[in-house]
Order: sequence, then C-alpha cells, then structure tokens
Amino acid sequence: MSARRDYGRAGFVGIGAPQANPTVEAEMRILMPPSVAMAVARLTASSPDPLERLSLYLERLEDTLAQYDSLRPQAFGFACTGSSYLLNPERVTRIVVGAEQRFGYPVVTATAAICWQLRRLGAQRIALASPYPPALSEAAVAFWRNAGFDIVESRAIETGSGDTRSIYALGSADARPAVDALRRAEVDAVLLSGTGMPSLALVGGEAGGPPVISSNLCLALRLCDLIGATPPDSSDWRARLTQTLSSEGSR
Repeated sequence: MSARRDYGRAGFVGIGAPQANPTVEAEMRILMPPSVAMAVARLTASSPDPLERLSLYLERLEDTLAQYDSLRPQAFGFACTGSSYLLNPERVTRIVVGAEQRFGYPVVTATAAICWQLRRLGAQRIALASPYPPALSEAAVAFWRNAGFDIVESRAIETGSGDTRSIYALGSADARPAVDALRRAEVDAVLLSGTGMPSLALVGGEAGGPPVISSNLCLALRLCDLIGATPPDSSDWRARLTQTLSSEGSR
C-alpha cells in the first residue's frame, strides 16, 4: 500500500455484506483499525426464498468482486456466515479459489475466519448461538461438526420469522439470554454465528468462563492477519463501541 495514500496507510480490504444487512459495516468500522480502509460491496439476490438467497450470495461471488472494477483490495472478506452452511464445502472451496485466481487477492469467508480463530484459541468443544430459522440452524450445526468441532450445545435466538432478513431487527440484548446460558456450559468457546445480529457488546471473555466470539470479530481479525495489519486491540475497539452506542443513545 503506497504511503502517499491519504486513507488506508495500514492496508485496504474489501467486504461483502448481504444486501439488507445493516450490521456488517457498523461493526467493521468499530473493529478494524482506523488506519485500514474498507470498500463494501453488496451481496445481492432477488429470490424470495431466504436459503436460496444465501446460497446465491456465494455462488455469485465473482460478480460481486467485479463491482470493484479496477480497484484491488489486499484481501476480501465474505461477511455472510449462512451461505457457507448451505453449500457443499468442496463447492465453497472451488468458488473461493476461482475468485482468488481471477482477481489476484485472497478471499476469506466468515466461516473460514471463524475456523481460523477457533484453532488459534485451541477450541474444540463449542457452544453455538444463532438467530436462524430451523433449517439453517441444523445446517450450521452439521457444518461445524463436519469441520471437526464438537457442538456441545446449540441455542436459537428467536426472530419471529422464517425470513433471515428479520435478523437485522435484532439487538445484542436479544442474544444475551442465550449467551449467558451458554457461558455456563463446559465448552472451549461460545460462537455467535451470523453477521447481521449485533453482537460486539457480548463478545470477549469473563473470569472463569469461555471466550465468546462472533462472525464479524473473527472476520476482522483474519483480514488484519492477511494484510499484515495490527489486529484490533480489545480496549481500542471497545472504546469505539462505547462511543458509538453513547452517541446513538443521545439522539
């Protein structure tokens, strides 16, 4: 990255966010170091079926990256966890490798970033919380078991709808009861799956309890790793989170 750039002196990443998702950009602005610039592209699909939409987001990855035209980020983060749960892992690998070969930069899915972080933590026994409809929740559990992790307990966070877009109306308070219960489980980590549910107020570790991680947190950490940027420091991003929540609450 050229030192002559005004923005992104520490690096430049692309992010793919589902078309109606309001959470990815907000949390990435909090998580990523201010010296890392971001360009967000929308993952789009017009299907009325929520699971087909999720699948198409990943199937159309190269179309999404083509939106950048001549812009070449140092790495791209696919910020939709559910898409990877629905496609065959071999198919996901072919899609990602094909995109990397065509555009010339690394592409990391949210699930790949989570796997990377779980292994860094040495976590094997996992508790899972997700705001998904039943079919997607079952696919999520199957995915992580097939990836070699023990899913000790899984809890659904109710949205009142089978449409995955209803996740975007949630707040972190909606997930807190499930997270508090899962913290008491005998696990190595608690995973909050899904990039659309605000979760930063819940992630981290408490004395005597397992660490709580989220899709967006893992993706931010992995992107920093890929571009050689200093990863987000917990105290720094928590200060930005507090400021953001205080500013929004004062309106």
